[in-house]
Amino acid sequence: MKAAILAALFCLSLGACSRSGISSVAREDLFSLGIGRLEDQLALYGLEGDLGLSRAGLAMRDGLFYISDRNGGKVVRYNSYGDLLFMIYDDESNSPPLSLKTNRGEGSVVTRWAFTYPLREPGRIAVDSRKHIYVEDRLPPDRYYYDADSRALLDSVVLHFDQDGRFVEYLGQEGAGGTPFFRIAGIYTTGLDEIVVVCRQTTGWAVYWYGAGGRSPVVISLKNNAIPAPAGWPEVSASVDAIMAAPDSRELYLKVDYYRDIYDDSTNTRVGTEPDSSLIWVMDIGSGAYVDCIEVPFLEQAAFVNGRRETLWMLYSMMGVARGGRIFLSFPVDEGYSILILRREGAGDPRAQAASPSASLEQRRGLIRVDREELYLNSFDLSADGIISAILAGDYEAKVVWWRTDKMLAEGGPAWP
Repeated sequence: MKAAILAALFCLSLGACSRSGISSVAREDLFSLGIGRLEDQLALYGLEGDLGLSRAGLAMRDGLFYISDRNGGKVVRYNSYGDLLFMIYDDESNSPPLSLKTNRGEGSVVTRWAFTYPLREPGRIAVDSRKHIYVEDRLPPDRYYYDADSRALLDSVVLHFDQDGRFVEYLGQEGAGGTPFFRIAGIYTTGLDEIVVVCRQTTGWAVYWYGAGGRSPVVISLKNNAIPAPAGWPEVSASVDAIMAAPDSRELYLKVDYYRDIYDDSTNTRVGTEPDSSLIWVMDIGSGAYVDCIEVPFLEQAAFVNGRRETLWMLYSMMGVARGGRIFLSFPVDEGYSILILRREGAGDPRAQAASPSASLEQRRGLIRVDREELYLNSFDLSADGIISAILAGDYEAKVVWWRTDKMLAEGGPAWP
């Protein structure tokens, strides 16, 4: 399915802004990759030529781009000029690379190298300050674990490689070598080189917050029947959009969307639901308490419904958290993705703030454009500094691009509308 794009327009008031006058963020096309199974290509197709699992994970850190190629069974690192620096590859589905050394020994001086590892389906990826790599992968079927309580298969682990691409260990629920995870929804690293793994379970969510090096985790469990909601609100149903870790504090950000039932006036029967509100809850890992709550405004979109022009109220999705508590959200629009960036000055009582959002909330919006021909696959990453990077793929090539939103957010930088 073709994804739509990111769009960002900055606005200082809490109310929704008009689509007229939306400013685009300047995009930089950094380098391109061919489509295929060679070392410097991205395998969007399976071995049989079908579409396959065409998802690629992306992480950008310090100007280096780390890509996990699920179909290709490899993890690669590029600099911003498109030079392939190293590759971790499954030698059963890949030929030995021609441009990289494969026999790097201890003490040897090699700038471009490759290591083999039996990767099966590498997915989400994160990198810490040491340039150690953490990548999601699936175990072979004979190592699946069945959890009787949730009636689910546990088949995912997080592989840990050092800065050179050498395998260190794998992380499970208890830490190194632990029980496999439920479905992994996100992997994050913090300024202290802690690793955070967010999992989606049949009964809710689980977050594993490991100390540096994968030491014994703090485990946070959020059941479906315990999703936070402000006291005194009307009866609504809650749905967790995403749970993400802050890069510079021991906090989790939970975006929760709330829906209310719609009834037919003539029969008083329920005919559906509609969005009621959207909140981001901030949880302190040490205490497990919610220390802040931020209301997310709707995106207004004009549409024709049954021949009449109406205003639709759309919910943003959370794409990441940058330093300083800046929350990036997105929604697909015709031109790309609409981006909303929120930040609150300081924390307060979450329930009071949900009832009456503070005027100290900073809100900015913008538009990030992507050509329709680049929508075969897109994978986005938000760095801790607030740089948006992406892999954008068409029929014949994949482009690695970025938008330097960090410059616009920096003090004294150009202001958005």
